Amino acid sequence: MAKIISYKSLVNVHNTAIGRLDVGAADIARKAKPGQFVALMARENGERIPLTIVENDEARGIITLIFQEAGLTTSLLGKLKSGDSLYSIVGPLGHATEIKNFGKVIIVGGGVGLAEILPVARAMKDAGNHVTTIIGARNKDILILEEELKAASSELYVTTDDGSYKRKGFTTDVLTELLNKEKYDLVYAVGPIPMMKRVALVTKGYGVKTIVSLNALMVDATGMCGCCRVTVGGELKFSCVDGPEFEAHAVDWEELEKRNRIYAGKEKHICKLNQ
Repeated sequence: MAKIISYKSLVNVHNTAIGRLDVGAADIARKAKPGQFVALMARENGERIPLTIVENDEARGIITLIFQEAGLTTSLLGKLKSGDSLYSIVGPLGHATEIKNFGKVIIVGGGVGLAEILPVARAMKDAGNHVTTIIGARNKDILILEEELKAASSELYVTTDDGSYKRKGFTTDVLTELLNKEKYDLVYAVGPIPMMKRVALVTKGYGVKTIVSLNALMVDATGMCGCCRVTVGGELKFSCVDGPEFEAHAVDWEELEKRNRIYAGKEKHICKLNQ
């Protein structure tokens, strides 16, 4: 079991709940790198879900996880408090992000994906890159990690769908404007599948290498079940062991969207039964 060191609610408005967990996991904290994730179970008879490692404090043996309540397990995580324990946690899993001095890098994040881009932005900046970060949310109330991402970036752009904060519009609006002005060496994006798909469509027209971190459905998260399979460049890949990051222009986005919608109705139903 892994002990919960602390829990903090980041967002709890408009039927959207996002929480932050600091978890005691010394071995994972010592080895984790940007882009990697853990698979955890909240209780013995529950499901296993993947969550990105947002921060890892080697000295204290603590990792930070950020999640949005969407299904049964994330709802259970939202009920945890300091001193409680997770039934199990394994990691770090997946391939780490390639970090080097690319030059000029744009990092795009949407929704709870902002938690996933934070460690990448920090590492890219530390490697000497000029990091331009574009973040977006449906509205101001559910925007997270703005100050942390500002500190991790050379420049930061903020968008909201409804215009309630900063610029009204989408992250891809800003991305298009930046690519029209000058050349960039890499674009890295994490967020809802429709957002990542739009980013890939935009950057393909400019010939910019683009990496996305896919949130494909996972069950085992160790390559045994095949649930997280995706098609990349016409080849079958597994997000958990081959990813979670892939070349955006090679991803079969239509297939990924269809697979990720399969259990959406059941998730909501089970979540209501657990309330």
